[in-house]
Amino acid sequence: MSRLSVALPFLRVCGGPTISVKLPSLHTYIYRTYPSIMRLSNIVRLTLGVLYHSTATTGSKLLSGGTIVAFDHDTGLFNIIRNGSLLIIEDRIGEILDTASPGGIPDDTELVDCTNKIITPGFIDTHRHGWQTVYKTLGSNTTLAEYATRYGAPAGLRLFTPEDLYISQLTGIYEALAAGVTTILDHAHHTWTRDHAGAGWQASVDSGARIFFAYGFQNTTTDFQIPQQMDHWRELATSASTNLATLCMAYDDFTDSPESITKTAVDFAKENNVPVVTTHHVEGPWGFGNTPEDIYRAGLLNSSVKVVISHSAFLTARGAQLLRNTNQHIAITAESEMHYGHVHSTTHLILDQASLGVDTHFTFSTDILTQARIWLQRVRERLYSHTVAYRWEIPNSNPMSVNQAFLLATRQGGLALGREDLGVITPGAKADLVVWDGRSPAMLGWADPIAAVILHASVGDIDHVLVNGEFVKRDKKLVVEGYEGVQERFLEAAGRIQTKLKETPLPQLVGAFLTGYPYGAVQQADAQRGDGTGYGPSYA
Repeated sequence: MSRLSVALPFLRVCGGPTISVKLPSLHTYIYRTYPSIMRLSNIVRLTLGVLYHSTATTGSKLLSGGTIVAFDHDTGLFNIIRNGSLLIIEDRIGEILDTASPGGIPDDTELVDCTNKIITPGFIDTHRHGWQTVYKTLGSNTTLAEYATRYGAPAGLRLFTPEDLYISQLTGIYEALAAGVTTILDHAHHTWTRDHAGAGWQASVDSGARIFFAYGFQNTTTDFQIPQQMDHWRELATSASTNLATLCMAYDDFTDSPESITKTAVDFAKENNVPVVTTHHVEGPWGFGNTPEDIYRAGLLNSSVKVVISHSAFLTARGAQLLRNTNQHIAITAESEMHYGHVHSTTHLILDQASLGVDTHFTFSTDILTQARIWLQRVRERLYSHTVAYRWEIPNSNPMSVNQAFLLATRQGGLALGREDLGVITPGAKADLVVWDGRSPAMLGWADPIAAVILHASVGDIDHVLVNGEFVKRDKKLVVEGYEGVQERFLEAAGRIQTKLKETPLPQLVGAFLTGYPYGAVQQADAQRGDGTGYGPSYA
């Protein structure tokens, strides 16, 4: 399919800069740049139509009549278009219009009625382990210490075949798509063997989501070690033929590995133009390392490679300043950090270099909407406390707005991945979109579309999800051929793997953790009077 790379002047009332985008055809370029031409005689329109159909085979879509949460790059603010239209041309947003019935739309455009609906960018998840989906509900009461030995990467090899891993990864991504998550940075630490690593990558390719697949370079208990993993990465990169799945890299040993091994990993990222490198940073008594200071000393933080540091528990002021100076980001996984006990004592101080992630979605929500809502209220509570509890003063304002939470869930994720064209609705951006039912029981009566989504909506209010301009969910149903078969394959694998885990005794958290810090007693909460904690028989 022919494409033209053009400098396209977007006409605004106040004027604006020229933005370079890719468009599918000359017909589209003329329409976008000089819309009046498209209102000329039928002869001219017929001529242009013949040219268009000779150079492109994919039509456009018009989402008509909805409220559009657009973004203005010049001001950094949202631009709410009510009763407007959004034109999608192939995989990108072509035009944002302030009318529900625009003229001059390409003839083969599919019209999608979005009356009474809200159109937002798709959510971006910058930290997830998709392969663990089959563990669902087993970690409902677990801790990070227990997770490390029972559910983490080292434990997976004895439980998963490559086929199990494929279906677990694929089903987890479908779950995310249904929840409006269109882009995922997947920390793929299931690279125990070539076949397991390849299965996770292939599931990501097959999913139809926008996946940044961070292939984990790690020591394993097999003969498939970091040199072999690097060779496999290169093979996948050479054979990859997808515009949605992007091969990236994960490395968790900036602190503890010999300097020579870390240098090899950093050199690999630079020499192979790896778009994103991600790592876990959990310090304090956890002692997992990978601080911004460590990554800076390794020569990666201040390079052209985008770095996403998940959790950043116990982030220091020096580390935060390094992130700002190098324009690198953290991924806050609010629910995970509260669930497991990582804690997040300082990350609210660097929201300007932050994005949101889900982490181990088998233990809780898979949607970024929930993470945004939890984190918004967590930050509010923390900052309120400084005024109310410590100074005995009455707050004179709310410390964090819903707009900021929405930015963390959308645009900030795109910036973390080095992609200005993700997480925003603006001409030239990728057409990754969520369409919300504005007349659902939860959202009925809304005035502010961002507040309606962040504070009132649930994933059940999502009508449509588009990735790269194509529907992956439509009329509240996933657009997945043979999804029933996927469900059956997943349930078989989940039942078998969960049975094995249930037969494995829980670890006894006594003495000291791996880092030498002692285990400590935690006060138990109980919703019933009397002795006991309310914990019945449980596997986690």
